[in-house]
Amino acid sequence: MSSEINKLLQIRGDASSRKFYRNKKKTKSSIVIISKIEKKKNLIIYDDVNRILNQNKIIAPKLYGYNLKKNYIEIEDFGKNTVFEILKRNKKNNLKILKKIIFLLKNMQKIKKNKVKNLKGDYYKIPNYTSGLLFKEAKLFCDWYVPISIKKKKIKLVNKEIQKKIKFLLRKLKQKNDAFVHRDFHVSNLMISKRGYGVIDSQDAVIGNKAYDLASLIDDVRYKTSNKLKEKLFKYYLKINKKNIEMNKYKNDFDILSVLRNLKIIGIFTRLAKRDKKIRYLKLIPYTWSLIELRTKNNFLFKDLKIFLDKNFSKKIRNKYGN
Repeated sequence: MSSEINKLLQIRGDASSRKFYRNKKKTKSSIVIISKIEKKKNLIIYDDVNRILNQNKIIAPKLYGYNLKKNYIEIEDFGKNTVFEILKRNKKNNLKILKKIIFLLKNMQKIKKNKVKNLKGDYYKIPNYTSGLLFKEAKLFCDWYVPISIKKKKIKLVNKEIQKKIKFLLRKLKQKNDAFVHRDFHVSNLMISKRGYGVIDSQDAVIGNKAYDLASLIDDVRYKTSNKLKEKLFKYYLKINKKNIEMNKYKNDFDILSVLRNLKIIGIFTRLAKRDKKIRYLKLIPYTWSLIELRTKNNFLFKDLKIFLDKNFSKKIRNKYGN
């Protein structure tokens, strides 16, 4: 396969360092993923999680072949129809389509078997989404965005206060970490395959809070939706999960995790631009700020954080990279 890589059709990648190629054959096609950096996560663990998903009747790419010495795996090709592309073409049916995705999420959160024998013959178990990891992720806002947005003499003080407020929010989470969490569950990572709605890019999966993936889907920074639609989707999730959740606890955690996730995303998008020269993600930062505003306004839990963010990050700063 490695000698044939140059003959394959390279397809657009994502925010990672991986490269993707479509290998077209007469009867079927496949996707070749090449990763020299973080090979264990991007190749081995990716396949581990896909195996777990498929074993639990959640559609994920099947493994066709691999050569770890040559840094690639070959997997099932779901085609070109991401849910994001479908929603852009079928705006009138977006509620119907997204309800199906929420039902998929419900089934994914039922996963109990989270250990699998992998392609190396070892056993992989999905790790827990600890508070330490959530803090480390939200702190990316401090590490990357604050230094380019705040005067140098204020950076240390601003970061100290933001980190204090992140820790406060983490202490306010009320639900158990007992559900499969994709961790990047948004419409660009969902596809319609021949087998039905499928999930990709699942290598970061953890066992965590039930509200995390719904927050990823509803407050998706790449796909703008109205507040009315967000509310309908949230209520639909509550309706089909009413036996499994306590509404007040769930809403509390949904808001917290949405805010922390979007702080993380602003940090990641800034890092992609500064470190990796992938500047196209910067244009998404203003909308990400608006999602933080949506969840923090009129919610006493976020009063101190909102006051601090409003004081230190003006609308001009927040909209700097907008179109």
